[in-house]
Amino acid sequence: MKISFDIKKDLGDFVLDAAFEGDAKNLGILGESGCGKSLTLKCIAGIETPDEGRIRVGDRVLFDSEKKINIKPGDRRVGYLFQNYALFPNMTVEQNIAAPLKGTREEKEKLVRELIGTYRLEGLEKRLPRQLSGGQQQRTALARMMGTRPEVILLDEPFSALDAFLKDSMIQEFHDVMEVFGGLTVLVSHSRDEIFRLCSQTAVMDAGRVIRYADTREVFKEPRNIKTAGLTGCKNILRAKRRGDHLLFLPDWECELTTKAVLPERLCALGVRAHYLKRSRAGEKNSVAVDIASTARLVFETQYYLNPGGKNLSPEQQLRWFVQAEGEKEIEREGFPEYLGIPEEAMMFLE
Repeated sequence: MKISFDIKKDLGDFVLDAAFEGDAKNLGILGESGCGKSLTLKCIAGIETPDEGRIRVGDRVLFDSEKKINIKPGDRRVGYLFQNYALFPNMTVEQNIAAPLKGTREEKEKLVRELIGTYRLEGLEKRLPRQLSGGQQQRTALARMMGTRPEVILLDEPFSALDAFLKDSMIQEFHDVMEVFGGLTVLVSHSRDEIFRLCSQTAVMDAGRVIRYADTREVFKEPRNIKTAGLTGCKNILRAKRRGDHLLFLPDWECELTTKAVLPERLCALGVRAHYLKRSRAGEKNSVAVDIASTARLVFETQYYLNPGGKNLSPEQQLRWFVQAEGEKEIEREGFPEYLGIPEEAMMFLE
């Protein structure tokens, strides 16, 4: 389903000036806190009204300031799952689910029973929200939202309040819901893992603007700008200068790297993911001598923070190499490498 918006809203200390057009079934909006993600969702839902602009979902215009169109939230056929779930505290599970439903009493009771079964809430019908676990509250909110038969569902940081184990199982549940849902799903998150796992296309937001949009895997492979590289988890973002079509210079390391690809004219940084570095030798293409500055040993990997070329660099200038179990076994057998190579396929040219 196509979605497009070009909206502006001035809150005084923050201005949303976001434009986007795409045809994703599952759209992710990735950005750090305060970038305008949730405000964008609220504008789509009709909870907030833009100062100007246009919002269109499918063949329906939900908002158009020039034509004075502003569909009421209840008529937009949009379901909204709030970050805190927004359950009515004095209503039971079945009452919360029934609250937005339309139809006769019998029709509503039948649908509530179906939703309770679908979202595994049997035995919890008479409980109040405070008597539910975080996962049970989320499933209740999801059942309430889906009972209205929305064409669009908006998910505002739905996993932020869950512990790691419960989050993993709930993400899989949402994946299953999104797979069978026939409409458009928009997921807002600051978690790259949630976005990568659930969304086919991703819009990256920063300071109220959309700064990158593409298929999710393309966004992660080619972030194109420094902010997107950081949000997608790149740990090595290094100052770089273009010295020719195929030659770039890293001033913090005082070394040059060569590429087969033509470098972009506006290149200002090089991104390299910390897992993609390779053992190398002196004289090999794009190899760098490294010394260990510090080490962090985690449950499933070891993180090395390295000073290239024997320099004493700040943490921001150091090279990060993250090694999983098999790579750690190789280090134990052969010793820590004196040189690491940066494969060209691991290089991300950033503007």
